[in-house]
Amino acid sequence: MSASAATPDNLPAAVRAAMQRDLGLDSAQLAQYLKIERLANLQEKQLAKAQGRNFAGTWIERKANGKFQVVVATTSLRSQKGAADIEIRNARHSLAQLDASKGQLDAALARSGAPDGVYGWYVDLPSNTLVVSVGKGREQAGIDFIAASGADAQTVRLETSEEQPSLRVDLKGGLGYLRNPGDGYLYACSVGFPVTQGGYVTAGHCGDAGEITYYEPSQWTLGPKIGSFVASSFPSPGQTGNDYAWVKVDAGHTLSPSVYGYGSGDATVRGSTEAAVGAAVCRSGRTTGWRCGTIEAKNQTVNYSSGETILNLTRTTACSEGGDSGGSFITGAGQAQGVLSGGSGTCKGKQPNNRTRSFYQPLLPILQNYNLTLLTGT
Repeated sequence: MSASAATPDNLPAAVRAAMQRDLGLDSAQLAQYLKIERLANLQEKQLAKAQGRNFAGTWIERKANGKFQVVVATTSLRSQKGAADIEIRNARHSLAQLDASKGQLDAALARSGAPDGVYGWYVDLPSNTLVVSVGKGREQAGIDFIAASGADAQTVRLETSEEQPSLRVDLKGGLGYLRNPGDGYLYACSVGFPVTQGGYVTAGHCGDAGEITYYEPSQWTLGPKIGSFVASSFPSPGQTGNDYAWVKVDAGHTLSPSVYGYGSGDATVRGSTEAAVGAAVCRSGRTTGWRCGTIEAKNQTVNYSSGETILNLTRTTACSEGGDSGGSFITGAGQAQGVLSGGSGTCKGKQPNNRTRSFYQPLLPILQNYNLTLLTGT
């Protein structure tokens, strides 16, 4: 099945059920959403080319009546009309202008780091702004950081957050896999995606090169050795970097091109086509199982509460909790998106809610950096 061929009938049962539960969709709405997702994937590059330097981004948007559409933003003042299911809106800033402002904040980060209380920043396409997330009472720190960066203040808005994102490693003591470094604790994470080189990708903060991983037959139960980290990238507190790694699996174990469905049927990995902003994604992890949300922004810089700053993460509304780190994000069409880095909020209570966010490290840079190939099925 191609990336553009997902329908309610051929969605894995686990993905279909989780999308309807977490996104509040009935069967008809899910079918209409999948149609719009295909349209967005097919049209995005053509729409960007047509708008040229006036292009301000595209995203999938849910209307008040529950239906979905593709929105195209442009700084052009000419009256324009989109095709069916495509709405064209005027925007104040081009995507290039917003990306330039984000680049200035990233440059300020490289020079002097992010100030305490500044949680991260990302280009928010629907609001046509560069959003800087800050903690309560830390608004002035955000304003000062923006001013020092030289970014165009007219492109930026502050967003006050209840909770700073934190890494999703459960330090209580360890579907997932465990590390047992001998300090009296077990550390739990989740498998990302198997690769043809005989291993799997995961989050870098889940372990360092050379560390051993163990199978977890039930939560916090140390099972047999399954492999070890070949390489890992994750910055020290106060530093900036990526959050990815890969684990080589020992001989005798079997790798499957699928994502575990936690009792509702597994989802086959069919490729790695990148989903659009506004697209639905689902994640699988050993602590909270299947959870779904939508992509809010790409290339977000996240400053974690433990002091590390991670670049180029994708921001989603899916929930996650400790131990889910490293787990897989996948679309309904079976397209692998990335591995969980961190998040804020919780999976407890009613979903979705406006406090829950999860951030994933996109998959393609991991594969490219380590010269790996995604294991796919049919």
